[in-house]
Amino acid sequence: MSDSEWESLCDGCARCCLEKLEDEDTGKIYFTHVGCTLLDSTSCACKDYPNRSQKVPDCVRLTPENVRTLNWLPPSCAYRLVAEGRDLYWWHPLVSGSPDTVHEAGVSVRGRVEASEDDVDDADLEDHIVRWPALLPRMARGRTRPKT
Repeated sequence: MSDSEWESLCDGCARCCLEKLEDEDTGKIYFTHVGCTLLDSTSCACKDYPNRSQKVPDCVRLTPENVRTLNWLPPSCAYRLVAEGRDLYWWHPLVSGSPDTVHEAGVSVRGRVEASEDDVDDADLEDHIVRWPALLPRMARGRTRPKT
């Protein structure tokens, strides 16, 4: 797979751009509604994607080699689905032909990010834990677009 083909797997949900906490005892991942400093929560895109690793040192670059080891990727993540040999959902832009379907299906973080990591102290992140990023919305679960 070429670099551009690999990059095209990103569905634009930006769930991976939310701050996460890991329970040291259990390894369980807890998502927050706090976005990375570079997250544009309206477009669900990085404000400086080419330079993100320099500006946010703990930003993880997804690769075919590491995607299977990252326990914090959301269940809908195309990188995860492809690594597991599963099909993409109907709302994925490569399937639907539109970058808007990820938002229409309720999968993206659009309208759900409450703060930037610049505004929340690390010690207060546990006050911002939410469940929705680890869940797949009902209308997004099928392999075909629901009839309206």
